[in-house]
Amino acid sequence: MLKLHHLSNSRSQKSLWLLEELGVPYELQCHERGPDLRAPAEFKALHPLATAPLLEVDGVLYPESGAIAQYLLARHGEGRLAPAPDSPAYADYLWWMHYGIAAGMQPIMYKVRAPGHGLVGSSYDQAADVDLVAVLDYLEAALAGRAYLLGEEFSAADIQVSFVPELANALGLLGERPAIRGWLARLYARPAFERSLAVGGAYRFKVAG
Repeated sequence: MLKLHHLSNSRSQKSLWLLEELGVPYELQCHERGPDLRAPAEFKALHPLATAPLLEVDGVLYPESGAIAQYLLARHGEGRLAPAPDSPAYADYLWWMHYGIAAGMQPIMYKVRAPGHGLVGSSYDQAADVDLVAVLDYLEAALAGRAYLLGEEFSAADIQVSFVPELANALGLLGERPAIRGWLARLYARPAFERSLAVGGAYRFKVAG
């Protein structure tokens, strides 16, 4: 049995959404952030780094949304939401799956941490702005004229990458970028995304249309 430990308003929304897309039976344990926006004590007790999400499979914990996505698709995907390894689209799929947790997220994490270290407006913060603009411009160009990252077909890569512009928007840095905003609107219209909100609760990073 799968059990998802879901932290409110975090990247674990992606794992919850993926479970709903796959239609896999699972148990959901919701955890609410405290006033300091940190995970509660019971979540920290599950894993030393207290990173969300956490997928529990027969007592084994899978941390990190990328690892969770890889596990779920390998065990329960049945060929869905990912191109075959011999497909011409597979290289792009792998790139986007990792972009969503690495290259795309790096400047955002710099921005998020800057206030706590008194670095707002510093050269560090300004460099993060430059990098974030590059990340978002790249995504905007990739989505121009496309419904989804791989073309006309929705994939798990769309789920993984969605958190990047959502956090950029929360920082007030998404800007107009019509291709990204149109793409997000299509993602939010998916029934599985709506179900993930119904079971997981409000999601403050959803970008308003």
